[in-house]
Amino acid sequence: MRGTIVWRAVAVALLLSPLAVAQAGGAPTSTTSCNLDDGRQVYVRYNAVSTSKEKIANGKPLTPGGQPMTLFTEAQLALGSSTIPVGAYTVYPIPAKDHWTLVVNKNVTPGAAYDDKQDIARAAMETAQVAQPSDALEVAFAHVGARCTLRIYIGKTASFADFTAK
Repeated sequence: MRGTIVWRAVAVALLLSPLAVAQAGGAPTSTTSCNLDDGRQVYVRYNAVSTSKEKIANGKPLTPGGQPMTLFTEAQLALGSSTIPVGAYTVYPIPAKDHWTLVVNKNVTPGAAYDDKQDIARAAMETAQVAQPSDALEVAFAHVGARCTLRIYIGKTASFADFTAK
């Protein structure tokens, strides 16, 4: 019980810390969460950048507003064939012409460059084109049972990846 309280306090502090950056003129920070059936949660924090200002380069990690997305998980997760322990991680969607890849990386040092040697999970994302383009990056979770499907919408592209609680 005490560990859960401490974990939630740390997660709240980490989720709120970028607000100062957002208020200083950076991209607005948003958070999406998935509540698992047993009460544990999975969060993703990201910069909700305008699609007109964010350049997407095939084969390069997407870092909205110059910062990677951040994953916080209170549950051990599976992404593809990899296991993600409880903790905080950076998340890098990597676009390609006809498919995207989702990477979970253990380096959460602010301002650090992406280092693929620190990847702990990598999985193909289901990718589709949508009829109505989004004006800003949108990230959301869809929850079914032990699965949280991360949904990323930017421009006319929609990409999805499943995290499954263990």
